[in-house]
Amino acid sequence: MAAVGAECAPPEPMSALTTTPMSTTSVRWERDIEEGGGGGLERPLLRRRGTNATSQMAVVGANVCPIESLDYEIVENDVYKQDWRSRGKLQIFHYQVLKWVLALLVGSIVGLMGFFSNIAVENIAGVKLLLTSNLMLQNRYKMAFLWYISCNAVLAAAAAALCAYIAPAAAGSGIPEVKAYLNGVDAPSILSPSTLFVKIVGSIFGVSAGFVVGKEGPMVHTGACVASLLGQGGSRKYGFTWNWLRWRSVLLWRTFSTTAVAAMVLRSLIEYCRGGKCGLFGKGGLIMFDVSSQVTSYTGMDLSAVVLLAVLGGLLGALFNFLLDRILRVYSYINEKGKAYKILLTVAISVVTSVCSFGLPWVTSCTPCPAAMAAAGRCPTIGRSGNFKNFRCPPGQYNAMASLFLNTNDDAIRNLFSGGTDGEFGVSTLVAFFAAVYSLGLVTYGIAVPAGLFIPVILSGASFGRLLGRILGALTGLDAGLFALLGATSFLGGTMRMTVSVCVILLELTNDLLLLPLIMLVLLISKTVADCFNRGVYEQIVRMKGLPFLEIHGEPAMRLLVAGDALSGPPVAFSGVERVGDVVDTLRRTAHNGFPVIDGGELCGLVLRSHLLVLLRSKAFVLLRSKAFAVDRVKTGAAEVFRKLAPFDFAKPGSGKGITVDDIDLTEEEMEMYVDLHPIANRSPYTVVENMSLAKAAVLFRELGLRHMCVVPRTPGRPPVVGILTRHDFMPEYIRGLFPGVLPE
Repeated sequence: MAAVGAECAPPEPMSALTTTPMSTTSVRWERDIEEGGGGGLERPLLRRRGTNATSQMAVVGANVCPIESLDYEIVENDVYKQDWRSRGKLQIFHYQVLKWVLALLVGSIVGLMGFFSNIAVENIAGVKLLLTSNLMLQNRYKMAFLWYISCNAVLAAAAAALCAYIAPAAAGSGIPEVKAYLNGVDAPSILSPSTLFVKIVGSIFGVSAGFVVGKEGPMVHTGACVASLLGQGGSRKYGFTWNWLRWRSVLLWRTFSTTAVAAMVLRSLIEYCRGGKCGLFGKGGLIMFDVSSQVTSYTGMDLSAVVLLAVLGGLLGALFNFLLDRILRVYSYINEKGKAYKILLTVAISVVTSVCSFGLPWVTSCTPCPAAMAAAGRCPTIGRSGNFKNFRCPPGQYNAMASLFLNTNDDAIRNLFSGGTDGEFGVSTLVAFFAAVYSLGLVTYGIAVPAGLFIPVILSGASFGRLLGRILGALTGLDAGLFALLGATSFLGGTMRMTVSVCVILLELTNDLLLLPLIMLVLLISKTVADCFNRGVYEQIVRMKGLPFLEIHGEPAMRLLVAGDALSGPPVAFSGVERVGDVVDTLRRTAHNGFPVIDGGELCGLVLRSHLLVLLRSKAFVLLRSKAFAVDRVKTGAAEVFRKLAPFDFAKPGSGKGITVDDIDLTEEEMEMYVDLHPIANRSPYTVVENMSLAKAAVLFRELGLRHMCVVPRTPGRPPVVGILTRHDFMPEYIRGLFPGVLPE
C-alpha cells in the first residue's frame, strides 16, 4: 500500500487457528424426514482444496503487519464479576460521571486541535501567498516563483519526513483505517500518540504546501486518536497512563455531546479570531461555503441538466477510483524502496503541483472586472484571497486561473461556489483547472503526507459542475455557483458512495436547506451509476491494505456453506487446572489469542492469551506454594488471584507494547506447578452449532463485535468444541482458497 500505514514490529500473536489441517470432507448437513420416513437425506458435499493458506497479515505502509480483532465482547469471568461486586455507590457514581467527562474532554480537545490546524494553515499558507503576491507586484516574477516553489517543497519534505521516520500510519486520510477499526480490526499503530502528532503537524504542512489535499479526513483520524488515547488511559509505550480514565463506550449520546462541545469550542475561538487577533486567519468557520441559492422551484429542463450532471459525476467518480487504485499500487513499489524514496516522491509531486498552480495563470489571459465590482473596489483583489486575483494584470482586470490556483483550497472552492458570478470563469479556464486538479488529486493521494480526499473531490466536482453550467447556461436558469455545488455533490457520490453522510456534510458546509431535494437526487443517481463499475474509494483502500473488513451481509455463496466448513482445525484447549509449563509452552508455540477451557468433556469457558500472560507474570499461583499444590491439580478459585491482582489488571492495555510471553520469568519449580484458569475464563463465550450457515454466522460475528466464535458439534459423543471461527475465517479470499469456484472473484 502506498505510504499509508505503520511500521511493523516482528509479528505478534494473532487471533486465528489456521495451522492444523482438518479432514478433507465437509461437515454433513443432514435433514430429518417427516414422520413415516426411513433414513435421512444428505446435502451434497463441497470438496475442499486443502488447508487454509490465507495469511493473517495486512499490507500496512511498505511492511506486512499482523492483524487482530478488537475485544468488544465483555469477558464475564470471576474477575469481571468481582470488579462489579466490589464497587460501592461512590465508585459507580464516579464511573457514570467519568463517561460524560471524557466525552466533553474529547470534544474540547478535538475542537482546539481543529482551531489550531485552521489557524496554522491560514497563517503559513497566507504568508507564503502574500509574499508571492508582493514579489509579483514588484515585477520580480522569477523570485516570486522561486519563493513559491521552495516554500512548497520545504513544507512537503517536512511532512513526508515526519510520516516516513516517525509515524507512517499518519499518511493518507486515515478514514479507511478508522472505518476498519470501527468494524473491529485492530491494525498496528493507527491510533498511537506518534500517529496523532504527525497527523496534526503533517496535515498542516501538507495543506500549506499547496497540495490538492484537504485536512477534513485527517481530522477524523485525529479525533479517533484523541478518543482512543483518553479512553484507554494513555500509552504505555511513552510512559504516561491514567488508570482512572479508562471506560467502556455507549456511543450515541456521548457522541452527540462530544460533537456539540467541539463545535462550541471551535466557534468561540473562530469568533475571537475574526477581530483580526490571529494573524492572517480569514473567514473560516463551521459553515465553510455559505451558499444562498434562493431556489424554490425547478423546470423540467433544470432537472434534466441536474440528472445529466449526476450521471457524468458518477462516471468520473468511478474513473477516479479506478485510476487511484492503479496509482497506489505503483506508489507501493516506490515506497518499498525506503524512507528516502517516500520523501523524494513527495517533493517531486510538490514541484509538479507548484509548476501547475504558478504556471497555468501565465497562459491565461486577463479579464476585465465587472463594472459593479470595479466601482466598489472589490476587483481585482490585491494581496489577500478573493474572487479576483490581480496576478500581473493591468488595473481593472483580473486573472481567473490565479483566482483558483493562488489561493488556499478552501478559498478556491468558495470562489467556484459563489453565486451571481456566471461569467467570472471562462470555459477554457474551467477545463484547464478541472483537468489539473483531477490529475493532481489522483497523484497526490498516496504520498507520505496526511491527506484527505474530500477537498480534491469537491474541487474537481465544483469546477466540472461550473463548466457544465457554463455550457448549458442558455438552456437552464440555474446559477453557475449552484451547478458547482451539485457537481461537487455528484463527484462525492461517485467516489465516496456515502450518500446520507455526504448529504449532511454538504448541508452543514453550505447552510442552505432549500438545496436538500437536489442534493439527494444527485447523490442517489451518481452513487447508483458509479456502483455499476467499482466500490467506493475507502472500501477499495481497505481491501488494498488487506484489512479484514466484514461487510453487513455475508457473500451470497456463503449460504452454501456451514460454519464447520470454514474451520481450519481442532482448537488448542486447556484444562480448568493446567500445568504452568504446559501453558507457557502452548503460548510459545502457537499464535492463538483464545483457548477453550474444557473440564470433564464440557466447555467451561474461553481464556484469552492476554489474561493468561497477566496471571503468569504475577505468579499468583505461587501463593499456595506447597508440595501438594506443585504435584496435584487443585482448583483454587478467584480468591487466590485477587491476593496479588486487582480486576483492573486484566483490562485491555492502552496503546503501546503489551505483555508478551518473553516477559514471563519463571523458575523450573514454578513451571511444574498448576494454575487454576477458571477465575479468568469467560464462562459464557458465544457459540454456534457447526451446521449453521456460514453467512448467518458471519452476520452474528459482525453484529456482536466478536473476536472468537466457538463452534460446537451437532451430535453428542464428540469434543465439546470442534473449532473456533475468527475474523479471517469469514474473508472471501479464505473461502475461495478452501472451495475454489464457490465465490466469484
